Order: sequence, then structure tokens, then C-alpha cells
Amino acid sequence: MLNSTGELEFSNEVDPEIISQLTSLALSDGKSSAGAPEKTGYPDSVYVMAANIFQGIRIEKSAQKVLIKYGNEPLRSFSESEDQSFQRLSYELAFSALKYQDILETILIDSYIFPSTTIPDHLSSLIIVMLYDFQDRKFQSRVLSDNEESISEVQEVENLLNSFKIKLAAALARCRIKHDALSIYHILPETVRKQELRASTLPLYAWINTCKISPEEVYNNLKRRGYNKVKSVLHIDDKVFAVDQHCYDVLIFPSHLKNDLINIDLFKDYKLIFQDKSRSLAVHSVKALLNMDDDILMVNTGSWYTVAHMSILTNNNTSKVFVCGVQSQAKDPDLKTLFTKMGCKNIEILRETFINIESKDHRLQKVKVILLLPRCSGLGVSNPVEFILNEHEDTEFLKDHSQGGISVDKLHILAQQQYEQLTHAMKFTKAQAVVYCTCSVCPEENEAVVKKALEFQDLGNKVQPYSGTLLRQCL
Repeated sequence: MLNSTGELEFSNEVDPEIISQLTSLALSDGKSSAGAPEKTGYPDSVYVMAANIFQGIRIEKSAQKVLIKYGNEPLRSFSESEDQSFQRLSYELAFSALKYQDILETILIDSYIFPSTTIPDHLSSLIIVMLYDFQDRKFQSRVLSDNEESISEVQEVENLLNSFKIKLAAALARCRIKHDALSIYHILPETVRKQELRASTLPLYAWINTCKISPEEVYNNLKRRGYNKVKSVLHIDDKVFAVDQHCYDVLIFPSHLKNDLINIDLFKDYKLIFQDKSRSLAVHSVKALLNMDDDILMVNTGSWYTVAHMSILTNNNTSKVFVCGVQSQAKDPDLKTLFTKMGCKNIEILRETFINIESKDHRLQKVKVILLLPRCSGLGVSNPVEFILNEHEDTEFLKDHSQGGISVDKLHILAQQQYEQLTHAMKFTKAQAVVYCTCSVCPEENEAVVKKALEFQDLGNKVQPYSGTLLRQCL
């Protein structure tokens, strides 16, 4: 139970008129909120899931710098929803709280919430994520639906924050004054702000599952729903779509249409699949290198949609798509169900990790192209939440992106792993090409890895020359 000792007199450093103005402004970004829908808050279960995510990725501080203590146990979740929209909301809220962790902790201390209340450590993460949302709503009360399930911990934290509303607004105002910032958004590192700007302006990409529907049928379906086909979707607010100039089966939509699109049957029935263009470029690059009966080996696939796309592009061939590294047999039923729904028939899963597969493995003697999608820093990714959900990346990925970069040591570890996988791929003497695709903008993970691997080949690996295809795409 959270026990408030009551309101304290707020500091005279901030004029009451400023506090009044503050509560009527959008505080968490530097853009105008004119025309934007009013934010009403989240269901209780989203706050709990976001708190548990934040608990696992929050920035650890040295003992001398600790302002707030966090517990070690996650909150009991009342919903294990697999719904991606629910997960997306939770991850986005946790990521936002992570980016502003230092500021939010300072506000809680400066408003005297922590000195004046008895707060169990295990609720600290919940307070952080709910405080971020509270200020994002301009300190307005949450709108609850009649049939929403209530969670006691969320209600307690909400009551606490509401009782300290004025002092929280004052603490936020002092924080902005200290940093000479229009909003707390402007306190973020420039790299993070640029990342957010890119994410807000990038279009949506979706590829057509030609095993289930033709491109012409998709165009007609979209037109019946009020969408118009155009040559470019840049800076267009209407319901439009365009065909990508590099991948004939990829459509482009303005980003603001996603909530409308995910509810139409084309997406629900796996006829259109949301995925970043970099993955479509990778599988199309492989397709361009294949003959009718050539097999493909895919390494570190991330999203199973990438495997499905590769399968669908080779559906009219006799090619097999081998996927390595799926070590858990528990995933088999789910994967088989997904591939069946999507119409994929030529996929074979290998249990071994790629490094443990010998180049002379009898199953892979017809493999002519290896598609290598190594784990990377992902510093070309503009929307890390979407990347995690689509590519099954670890949540630690969010921690790096909240700081705008990764450590030099971690970058070197990733580059070494990429080099080892690329040089292992070059040992497959019957393969004729390796397609190497990262989501990083770091030369250390791209040009430097490929150059070093080619030098390894020149030093005595007696195989046919490889056409190493390097793809770099800012997501």
C-alpha cells in the first residue's frame, strides 16, 4: 500500500502561472499537438506489462548515483495476451520510460514523492512508466472503459500520482528550466531525437503473399476500400499506396495508415505482410542469384516472415529453403501452422547452429546461395519496438537504442561474431554466393567485416570466388 503524507508546499522557484500553463501543454515531444487525438491512457494490464519490461532493461547505476531502488521481482501479470497491438503498446511505453529514466527519477525525487511516501521497491518500475504516461497526458486523469479489468497496484500508483499532480508539474518545469528546453523531448541526446524523427516519417512496407493472392487482386481490394494507387507516398496524408521500385511484390503506405490497415482481411489472412524493406531486399537479392533447382541456406533469420517470403519467391522452383539454428522442437507446431497458413511448402528446419554445420553436410550439397542475417547493433533501426516484435530481438536491444548507441566493446564482439559466420559461409565450396544483410549503419559491421572476410579467402581458402552482396538499409 502506498501511504502519502499529504501535499507539501511547492517551491517558490516556479511561478504558479507557469505550472498552470505546463499542465495544458504537450510535454513529451517538441511537436505541435494541434489536430492530434487526445491521449486517454492505457488499460491496467498494459501498465503492468510495460513495468515488467522496463524492470528488465532499465539503466543500472552505481551505488553512489542510485536515486530510486527497484525490486528484483516482476509484477504479477493478469494478462498473458499474445495480441501484438497489446504488446506494442507495452513495449512502446516501456521504451519511452527508459529514454527518460533519469528525468523521471529526478522528477519523483524533486516532487518529494519518494521522501514523503512509503513505496515498496517492486512498484518503482510501475511508478516510472505510469509517470511518463501521466505527463504525456498533460497530467490529465485517465479515461477508463466500463468493462476494463482493474489491477490494485495500478490503482494505488495512479491515486498517488494524482495526489502529487501539482508538485510533479512543478518539478518538471524546474527540470525544463535547468536544461533550457522547450520540453523534455529536447533533453534527449541528439542521436535519439533524430531516430525518433526518422521513425515518424518513414513509410510502411508490406509484401504480397503471391501464394495466396495476385498483386492485381490486392490492388483492386485496396481500391474498393478507398485506397488510391500512386507513384510515391512521401508526405501524403490520404489513403494511398505505391509499388516499391526495387521489389515488385512490396507495397508502400504512409505510416499514419497502420491502425487502419492491420484490421483489414488482407493482413489478417496473411495475404499482405508488414515487414521492413531491408528484409525484402535481402530475399529478392537471393532470388536473383538462383537457378530453378538451387537450394538456399538461411542463417539467423530473426522473423519467420523472412523465411516465408524466401519460400514464396521460390514456390515455382524445385528449390528448398534450409533454415538453421532452430534448436527448440517446441516451436515446431507453431512454425508449421504459420507456414501452412501462408502456403509455404519448401522449408526445411535444421537444428544445428550455423557454425556447427560442416560445409560438406550431405543435406546442403545443392545450396547455391547462403543468406546471412547476423545479429548486429541495429543502429540503422529507427523504430526499435517494431524491430523487436517483428524480428524477435532481445529486449536488451531497447537499452542500446535509448542511449543512441552501443559500447565499443559490444560493437567489437558483434563484429567478431559476424566475421566468424561470414568466413564459415565461405567454406561451403558448392555455394556460389553469400548475401550478407545487417540493420546497422556502422562500417565495423558492414564494409569492414566483408573486407576482412575476403582477405581471409585470399590467404589460402581455395574455393571459387564469391560475389559478396552487402545490403545496408536504415529501418
